[in-house]
Amino acid sequence: MTVTFSDWITEIANWVFLAIALATLAGAFMVVTAKNVVRAVLALVVTFAGTAAIFLMLGAEFVGWTVVLVYIGAVIILFLIGIMITRAPLTEKTELSQPMAMRAPAAALSVLLFAIIAWALTASFGAAQLPLPDEATTTASIGVEMFTNWVIPFEVMSFVLLAALIGGIALARRDAPEGDEA
Repeated sequence: MTVTFSDWITEIANWVFLAIALATLAGAFMVVTAKNVVRAVLALVVTFAGTAAIFLMLGAEFVGWTVVLVYIGAVIILFLIGIMITRAPLTEKTELSQPMAMRAPAAALSVLLFAIIAWALTASFGAAQLPLPDEATTTASIGVEMFTNWVIPFEVMSFVLLAALIGGIALARRDAPEGDEA
């Protein structure tokens, strides 16, 4: 089934997707071009929110809400706290990027890598269409699958994360020297 432009333009969901996608792209562009670190982080919030909205539109509610909770709720706060703790300069005059002599090769490398990945995808899959599921995967179905078929790996992972947390606390804790106990 071939979709024409006139078919595409009549669907309201396509207009909503286009608005969200343009806002996401604008936020991503502002992230890499902002001269102020705080503004770059706030533009990253817009980018993450747009990504979460696209996932929600596609019916991937678990992934969408995970992006909201983890990336917007935790990572952005971590960035802002890191900025405040390190007392990074917040003025517009601070040069946060590399000179143009380094930007051009980086941009060329990015375009080259994109072309290689696009070529590899089209060479591997060609014009084959992905089979669409009958319905979107819900959070409930992910939870049932995780806690029935994957409960042991899930619990092992939680113990590994707990061990990493305890190890991080042990490394960060500063003990007083043995002679200086108060």
